[in-house]
Amino acid sequence: MSRVIRVIGIGENGAAGLSQETLEQIERADLLVGGERQLAFFEAAAGEKRTLKSGLSAVVEELGRLREHKDIVVLASGDPLFFGIAGYLSAKLGAEHLDILPHLSSVQLAFARLGESWQDAVLESVHGRPMTGLAQRIDGQNKIALLTDDRNHPAAVATYLLHFGMTEYDAFVGEHLGGPDETYRHYTLEEMAQGTFQPLNVVVLRRRKGEDMPAIRRGFGFEDAEFHQRKPEKGLITKREVRVFSLSELRLTERSIVWDIGAGSGSVAVECARLAKYGQVFAIEKNEGDLANVEANKVKFRTDFPVIHAKAPAGLDELPDPDAVFIGGSGGELAELIRLCASRLRKDGRIVVNAATIETLHDGMKAMQAAGLETSVTLLQTARSKPILNMTRFDGLNPIYVITGQPPVDVANGAAEEVSW
Repeated sequence: MSRVIRVIGIGENGAAGLSQETLEQIERADLLVGGERQLAFFEAAAGEKRTLKSGLSAVVEELGRLREHKDIVVLASGDPLFFGIAGYLSAKLGAEHLDILPHLSSVQLAFARLGESWQDAVLESVHGRPMTGLAQRIDGQNKIALLTDDRNHPAAVATYLLHFGMTEYDAFVGEHLGGPDETYRHYTLEEMAQGTFQPLNVVVLRRRKGEDMPAIRRGFGFEDAEFHQRKPEKGLITKREVRVFSLSELRLTERSIVWDIGAGSGSVAVECARLAKYGQVFAIEKNEGDLANVEANKVKFRTDFPVIHAKAPAGLDELPDPDAVFIGGSGGELAELIRLCASRLRKDGRIVVNAATIETLHDGMKAMQAAGLETSVTLLQTARSKPILNMTRFDGLNPIYVITGQPPVDVANGAAEEVSW
């Protein structure tokens, strides 16, 4: 007869924070599974103990087999469904095979110490994952709870936020919340950047109110003049009107993976990062002189994405397969770029090329068709108002061909679904 696997959340006070019934379930278990810290609370338990380290997939598969004849208890920290192992177990073994008993999470305890509600907080984690992309995910949010680790600790978080000029935030750090060594206090980002912290902590960021606070940047399609760009040369930025239409053709989701090839000033990559804030954006640019502008625009627009100094297709082999590819410059390699990008494109993905000449239009359409992509073209002819004395006239911008290619629905390449836990 198969049995359910019990997943039990534990606080910083260990066994003292559990009910008698829960303690008895742990004592009766044939197998106790958990991290070293959780297992240390129950060294006297009679059951076999197994420490969770690497190779999680194989361990979970084995647990699925062992539950047929063993009582298994998995010990976790706080709420196992909040950036914890229970979600992973549920996805792999099925929710019907689990009995989950959560404890108070560190986020709940942090807001309790603050005396402030948390249903309106944005919840983020840099525990066991890179900090890349955090800037665009939290920019403009009023309240953020952040789980850290020994690498992305509170001081590193503060340094990161200061780099992006996010000085409107004050911080609260709670350490070992719920345990005998509990401490907590308020910090400015400058103070937190200089601090040292215990490994078990949670950071709460709160946006100060006031007229001196920076305005929250809204929408997309930012003015060309807002971007750092090479001057006096022209043409090194995708103009706002073209950029907005190209972004609509890319059809990004919040989790899209985007390649911006020939990034120039980085205007398209910046906009993509703000739209695909839970995804990944990669800017590829061959001209070394443009890299400083890309970095400056990343900071100004609070977007955090890798910039690759290379002439594509060099550098593309190391990137994850894209959902969207924008080609603003090809360095004479357009046909090869389109062929390679089409071969890597994920399901429902799109390639968008901006062409300023009819030769590039011809080459782009021919290459997309050769790659088996369904192709469409839009000619954008726009003009901007300009004052003249007490009247208004219009200055026309250079016409641009926007070429869009996508795989036919019946032959689109699928991509394996990722599981995040």
